[in-house]
Amino acid sequence: MAFFAGLVDAVAGGGGLIQVPALFAAYPDAPPATLLSTNKVSAVGGTLNAARKYLRHVSLPWAIVLPAIIAGFIGSLMGANAVSNFPAEPLRKALPFVLLFLLLYTWFQPSLGESHAPKILGRFQQVKGAILGLTIGFYDGFFGPGTGSFLLFGFVRLFGFDFLHASAATKLVNVATNLAAILMLASLGHINWPLGFAMMIANIAGSQFGSRLAIKHGSAFVRKAFLLIVSVLILKSAWNAYFVN
Repeated sequence: MAFFAGLVDAVAGGGGLIQVPALFAAYPDAPPATLLSTNKVSAVGGTLNAARKYLRHVSLPWAIVLPAIIAGFIGSLMGANAVSNFPAEPLRKALPFVLLFLLLYTWFQPSLGESHAPKILGRFQQVKGAILGLTIGFYDGFFGPGTGSFLLFGFVRLFGFDFLHASAATKLVNVATNLAAILMLASLGHINWPLGFAMMIANIAGSQFGSRLAIKHGSAFVRKAFLLIVSVLILKSAWNAYFVN
């Protein structure tokens, strides 16, 4: 499952949809915090490998991406720290509807993310990049499902990236948010390191394959994968929020 999660996540995000349920099924008696943090250890390796692969083939506007990376790290630390103080239930209930909006918006905008035309760089774009990173980073540290999809959509819609470049930028920000969550959760002693590293190896192998597919087939392929993965995530998150006690 870690291999398949790495493959899916490298293309369009959503690897946690595969990896987290697999962990809960394999270790039903383990504390949830331990399984969620172990998932982060596995995911960060595959995400970092996918980012490295993408950067060999695409050039990113760092004036936008770097503020998003830094703010994403800070936001994820804040989110992971807030988990014990605020309930995640409202987010769990709202997630299917937010994802449905992303799906419908992308579906009815067929030209969205088709061409790479980043908006003119300036202070305003840098601030928007930081806000995107901080917001989604906090969400990732606090709750998490769909983080890659939210980042991918944000880079396409807010900054004029095509889906391929947006996927590359998403991986870099996601590495930062994962690392921040790992640091926070490790300080609380929640991580199963041997299992996390074993899964990381499989996740990296999957991300290698997935990033090759995305680079080979381009933005149209990533867009289709994004629509498919978000559709499945809507169904899974709705089931978890409204039908599972």
